[in-house]
Amino acid sequence: MTRGGQMVIGLVVFGLGYLAGTADISLPAQAQAQPPVAGLPGMDVSKEVAERIQDLRVAMRQAVNTLEGEGKYESIAADVNPFLLLSGGGNAREDLESGRGVDPETFAALYAGYALPEIGDHLGYDEQGRLTYQNKVVRMYSVSRLRQMYEQRMKFAEEGL
Repeated sequence: MTRGGQMVIGLVVFGLGYLAGTADISLPAQAQAQPPVAGLPGMDVSKEVAERIQDLRVAMRQAVNTLEGEGKYESIAADVNPFLLLSGGGNAREDLESGRGVDPETFAALYAGYALPEIGDHLGYDEQGRLTYQNKVVRMYSVSRLRQMYEQRMKFAEEGL
């Protein structure tokens, strides 16, 4: 191929790339989590397992009520936060508003759209598709904080044995 032909091909490829970039046809505007897929493992459980899960949810709700009465638990998700519960309590609202990070269960609930309405009103996404709260990126706890919480959880597990 001649040098002129190589230049023409290069200009055509460059031009197509330029057009694709200006037309925003190369990437989606915002990345989101995948929708749930039917038939995932664990979705269909036996009646016995379903009953045990229901019993567990009742017990968790009772423990949460006790912790709330002691002022040691506040969740910002629509459901019980097992991470905070099994760690002996915590304040997800304070964690979120401080900007230092939230526990993994709260992080997942916020991304999944299960935040309480007064929190959800302040959630959004930045230009990189990251979840934000009042225009600050929502982060998970630091590794040291996660270790501390898991150590606390293990203390409760050892006491129960």
